Amino acid sequence: MSSLIDSDIDDICVGLGAYAQRFDGKSVLITGARGFVGQYLTAVFRRLNSAYLREPCHVLAMDNLRTPADAGTAPPEGPHITYIEHDVIRPFRPDSKVDFVVHAAGIASPYYYRKFPLETMDVATQGLRNMLDVARTDEARLVFLSSSEIYGNPDAAHVPTPEDYNGNVSCLGPRSCYDESKRFGESLLRVYVQQFGVEAVIVRPFNVYGPGLSREDYRIMPNIAVRLSNGQAIDVYGDGSQTRTFCYATDAITGFLLALLRGRPGEAYNVGASEPEISIIDLLNLIRDDVPAPDLTYTVRDYPDSYPSDEPMRRCPDLTKAFDHLGYQPSVPFTDGLRKFIKWSQEYYR
Repeated sequence: MSSLIDSDIDDICVGLGAYAQRFDGKSVLITGARGFVGQYLTAVFRRLNSAYLREPCHVLAMDNLRTPADAGTAPPEGPHITYIEHDVIRPFRPDSKVDFVVHAAGIASPYYYRKFPLETMDVATQGLRNMLDVARTDEARLVFLSSSEIYGNPDAAHVPTPEDYNGNVSCLGPRSCYDESKRFGESLLRVYVQQFGVEAVIVRPFNVYGPGLSREDYRIMPNIAVRLSNGQAIDVYGDGSQTRTFCYATDAITGFLLALLRGRPGEAYNVGASEPEISIIDLLNLIRDDVPAPDLTYTVRDYPDSYPSDEPMRRCPDLTKAFDHLGYQPSVPFTDGLRKFIKWSQEYYR
C-alpha cells in the first residue's frame, strides 16, 4: 500500500534546511526500516537523493519483520537504497563503511511488546549495542530512538517533562519490558560515548502519528482511525482522562534527523509537540466536531489482557533543550495533522 504523502516528505527535507547537505555523498544504516519511522526515513533519503543532494546518500535499510505491522509494508527500494532482512540483535558488519546509524528498530506498540517482551528488551539493548559497535568501528554518528515512556508516570511538578527528570517507572510493571529496556539502552549509549568516544545521541519521541501507521499497530491514533473507517465504536481504556500531546510525523522525523546531525554526544532530546495536552475523551470529541467525523462513537472499558495497564496519566514534553541545541520546533497545527491523518486513513484502512 502507498503509505506516505509526498508533500510530507518534501516538508521534512525543507525542514532540515542546509543541514541536509551533511548527507551529501555519505552512507546511512537504518534499523527498523519497514516500521512506521523507518518508512519515512527511507523515503526522505530517496527524496534527498533525487532533488536536494549533489552526491547521493547510500542507504542500508534493515528489518527483521518481527511484527505483522512491519511485515505488511513493502521493502524499501530505489537507487542507492539496499534492503537487508536481518535481526539487529545478531552481530552485523556492513560491507562498507557507514557515516550515520539510525537505530529505529523497536517494538513500540503496547499490544506487541506485551506479546513479545523478550524481543522488545533485546532490540533496545543488544540490538543497540550491535549498532553502537558499528558506529564505534566506522566512527559514525548514531541516533537511538528511545521513548517518552522512560519517564513513566511523572508527577504534576514535572509536566511538561524535561530531559533531566529521572522518571517514575516500575521495573516490575506490565510495561516494564519496554520502559526499562529503553532506559538501559540510554545508559549503554552513554557508556559508549564516555568509554569509546562514539558520537551517539538519544531522542525520546512523544506520541508520533501520521500516514504510514499500520492498521495493526493498535495504539490510540490508528485504533481511532481503523474503527472510524469501519463504522465501529472506539474503545477507550481506563476512564479516558489520561492526557497526551501528539506530534505529526513530519515534525518528528525532522527532529530525529536534526538530533542525528546536530545533537551533542551522550545527550537526550525530547521530540514531540508540547501542545495541546489533551485527554483521550477530549481528543475523540475534537475529531468528531472539528475533523469532522460526526459518526464517531466510543465506549469506555477496562484494559484488556492484551493491552498493558499502568499507562502514564500525563505525557507532555518540555522542548526547551531540543530548541536550544537542535533548533527543533514543531510546526504542524494539531487539527491540521489530525485532518490529514484521518483523511489518509479513510482510504488506506478500509
